[in-house]
Order: sequence, then structure tokens, then C-alpha cells
Amino acid sequence: MRKATVYRRLLGYLRPYWKQLFLAYAALLMATGFNLIVPQVIKQAIDEGLASGNNRALFAAGGIILGIALLRGLAGYGQLFYAEWLTHRVAYDLRRQFYDAVQHLPFAFHDRAHTGDLMSRATSDIGETERFVGIGLEGLISTILLMAGVIIAMFLESPQLAFIALGPLVILVLAAIRFGNVVEPMFKRIQEQMGFLSAVMQESMTGINVVKAFAREPYELEKFDTANNEWFDHRYELIKTWANNWPFFTFLVALSIFLLLWFGGPMALDGVITVGTLFALISYVLMLGQPVQRLGFLVNLAATAGASSSRVFEIIDTPNEIQEKPGALPLDHCRGAVTFAQVGFAYADTRVVLADISFHVEPGQKFALIGPTGSGKSTITSLIPRFYDATHGRVLIDGHDVRELQVKSLRQHFGIVLQEPFIFSQSIAQNIAYGRPQASMDDIIAAAKAAHAHEFIMGFSDGYETRVGERGVTLSGGQRQRMAIARALLVDPRILILDDSTSSVDTETEHLIQQALQTLMTGRTTFIIAQRLLTLKHADCILVLDKGRIVQQGRHEELLSQGGLYRQIYDLQLRDQEEFSALEEQMELGD
Repeated sequence: MRKATVYRRLLGYLRPYWKQLFLAYAALLMATGFNLIVPQVIKQAIDEGLASGNNRALFAAGGIILGIALLRGLAGYGQLFYAEWLTHRVAYDLRRQFYDAVQHLPFAFHDRAHTGDLMSRATSDIGETERFVGIGLEGLISTILLMAGVIIAMFLESPQLAFIALGPLVILVLAAIRFGNVVEPMFKRIQEQMGFLSAVMQESMTGINVVKAFAREPYELEKFDTANNEWFDHRYELIKTWANNWPFFTFLVALSIFLLLWFGGPMALDGVITVGTLFALISYVLMLGQPVQRLGFLVNLAATAGASSSRVFEIIDTPNEIQEKPGALPLDHCRGAVTFAQVGFAYADTRVVLADISFHVEPGQKFALIGPTGSGKSTITSLIPRFYDATHGRVLIDGHDVRELQVKSLRQHFGIVLQEPFIFSQSIAQNIAYGRPQASMDDIIAAAKAAHAHEFIMGFSDGYETRVGERGVTLSGGQRQRMAIARALLVDPRILILDDSTSSVDTETEHLIQQALQTLMTGRTTFIIAQRLLTLKHADCILVLDKGRIVQQGRHEELLSQGGLYRQIYDLQLRDQEEFSALEEQMELGD
């Protein structure tokens, strides 16, 4: 995105708040005008008061300056208040739009994105942007207006001396603009490295249990130090650039005053100009000196905001690969029939995941998927609610291509338990009711009982109001799985997707969950990704996948008799489960 486009777009966030913008800049104009009057008042005090020995003129000048100071204070209050208000209001809007974009971007985007980098854009980058939009922009405009006013006032006093004094200041302005062009790419590199640094930190903290289990703290610290050192190196280059330019800025201001005294002093002594005029010119240069020197900081701030806002806009402008067609149909009633017609899927890197997948599931059927890791089981279930779009073929629900349906109305008919259930840092009741926040406590408890979660929940001192830790770390894997199942069941979906949802529970708990699911899955189309024999035995159909293709399809007994991959999986992974179950039954009979 071009630099001018970035700034134009950023300033567009001020448009809805034109009233506050008007008041802020009206106050700015008043404050600037009052500043320009003060040297004229001092000039009159010197020429008509000190030079003439007129005490009344001195007192009058003092009173005027005092009044200006009071009015300047009131204008400064309005200027600061509304500038700060605009700063944080724009940050609020930008942060909200960024978060909304992240929420609506599809799974494919989040597969590629780093959480730490997204957090850096949402905090650090927006923070840098907000500093410029309000206070920084106002300071920049104030400096420009003051420069224009000072230049006009100086030429009105003495065109010859004004021309001489402004020479170094013109060089200063050009140097400040050049400085901004130099530091902008530096700031972009710093912000990008900060995003990478945040990603390294987030990943390490998320996997802290693995880090500690393998005693890899030194490695993680070294990895962090490498990223942190690179960030500091980028920052150090900026510090050197700033340090090399700032003394030059200060020198140019001092040079302007030197030239005024060198050429203006003799003119005042010769009576060509008054002493008050010389003092007024020096006052104007000093008045201009600080804002012009600050111009370097403001240009720096603008460069940072440009680099940071472009990173934020990158996310906001990321196209949503899951586009809802104009006139998409609502899926108000869903029977649960699912059809895959020669479906293929490949990621953006052209890596093929599925090829020529075709099957049909009747409403209410239990459909199991099994196969080696990476065979495409989870991808198939992700295509049904349209987390991804098939690159070939069609996925149909009740005869409707999912790409022809409204996304929200499609997904409201799904209950999903992902392979790694995510538990929010809220109460247990809130977690279970996440998909149906208006649910009554009776409904929440009923869902928990059905998922065999009620017993362990009531074991906590606060029961359903117990707050779980971040990502549910205070719960065991089996407890998180059962809460996730309860959350899916509470929405009363027509289609259930259980992505290896019993992988983290023991055999006894799995048996209890399976008993509940047999009743709760009645009338619902259910897709089950599982490696447990108990799940597979009760499926109406089992789809056996290998390298993204269907290699076998049928019921458990049929597939065993056919041999092939399913028989191999059974012999390697499932036979022991069956023998263990048989042994348990014999022991129960013996008792």
C-alpha cells in the first residue's frame, strides 16, 4: 500500500468525529494566534516603554501578556482535551475493526498466521498509530501553522533580516523531511521484528509444559535472545540515525539567531530598525526553533504510524477466502443429509490433501472416519461447515451446495468438538453455554449430565460457577473433552462433528460417553474421527482414508472381512482394545 494511501485512509477515521475535530483545531488556531501576538506586545513594551521611559506602556504590556496567557491556557485545554479524545477514539475504532477482521477471517488464514504477531499488531502497532492520529497530527499541523505565521510576521518586521534568518530554518525543514524518509523503513523493520518477537514469546509460553518437561529453558531463552537482539539492532540503527541528526537540527536554530544578531545588531545600533524589532525577530526564531526541532520527532512519529498502520491494514484488507455469494440461501431447516461429489482440496501452497472424495450420508447416520495421520480425516469434516472451500467438486447438505448457503445459517446447524478442545477462562457454565448463551441452567446441567461431566463439575467447590484457568489448564484432558462435548450437545445440532473427541479419556469414561452419545446422536447426522474400537463398531458406515483418498468404505464387520488397510489398523491398534474388553467381560462374569 502506497504511503499517501495509508495516511489518507488513516485520517479517514477522523471523519465521523468532525465536531470534536473542529473544536480541537479551532482551539489550535486560537493558541497559535495568541503565540504570535506575544512578540509584538514585547516589541511595543521595549520601544514605547523601556526606550521612552513610559511605565504605563510597560504595565499595559504586562497586563496584555497576562490576559493572553489566560486565554492561551483555555485554548490549550480545548486543544489537549479533544486531541486526546480523538487519539483514543480512533484507536478504539481501529482496534475494533482489526479484531472484527481477525474474527471473520477463515481457518486458512489462522493456519498461516502467528498469534504473537497478531497480538503485536493489535497492541504495539495500533498504539503507535494512535499517538500520531490525535496528538501527533495536531502537533504537526500546529508546527506548520506556526511556521507560516512566524514567517509572515518576520517579513512584516524586516524582509531583509527575515530572509537571512530563515535560511538555516529552510535547511532544517528539508533535513527533517529527509530524516522522516530515512527512518520510516527502519520503523517498519522494528515493528515487524516486534511481531516476530511476540510470536516467539507466545509460542514458548503456550508450550511451557513441553519446555519444562524436556528441560529446554536454555534453548528457548537463546531463541528469544536471538530475536530480541535483532530487534535491538534495528532499534540501535534508529537511535544512531536520530543522534546523528538531532545536533544538526539544534545547530541550525542557533545559526539563525547568530545571523540575526550579526546582521541585525548593527542595524539596530544605526537606527535602521528598533531594538524592539530585533527582539521580536529573535523571539520569533526562538518560538519557531522548538517546534521546528520537534518537527523531527513529529516526522518520526508519522513514519512510525505509517509503518504500523500499514501492518494493521494488511490484516483488515486480507480477503476472506470464504465468500458468501450475493443472494445466498438461508438454511432454516436442516435434515442432515451430507453428500461429497468428487471433492478435492489443496492448500494455497498447492499441497494436495484430498482427491476425488465421494460419499453420501443419510440424515441421522453415524459416519466414522479412520486412517493414518495426514490422511485427510479432519479436512473432510472441516469442509462440511465450510471452514474451507473445496477446490474441486461439491459438498452438499440436503442437496444444497454449501457455497450457495448463508454461512451463519449453515453453521448454526452444527455441533463441533475439535481434536484439541479449547476452554475459555470463564466459568464452567459459561463455557458449556458458549454456543447458546441464552440457555437455562437446567439445560446446561442436562447437557453436562449427558456428557458425563456433571459429576466432576459438582466436585468443585463452586460447581458450575467454578472459573477454569487459561485454556482450561485447571482441568484434566478428559474433563476438557467432556465439557466440549456438553457444549456441542447444548446447541442441539442436526449435524455433529466429533474430531477424535474421546482421545483424551480413559476407557471407563469413554464407555460412559458412548452410552450417552448413542441416545443423543439419534436423529442427528454424526461424523466421528476416532481411533477407538467402541466408536467404530457402532458406526453405520466407516470411511477408510489413505493419502487423501478413500480406500475402503463399509461397516466394521464388512471391512474386517475385506482385509486391506482397515484390517491392518485393526491388528495394530484396535485388536488389543477388543481383547481387553473381552477380558473385562470374563472378569465380570467370574465375579
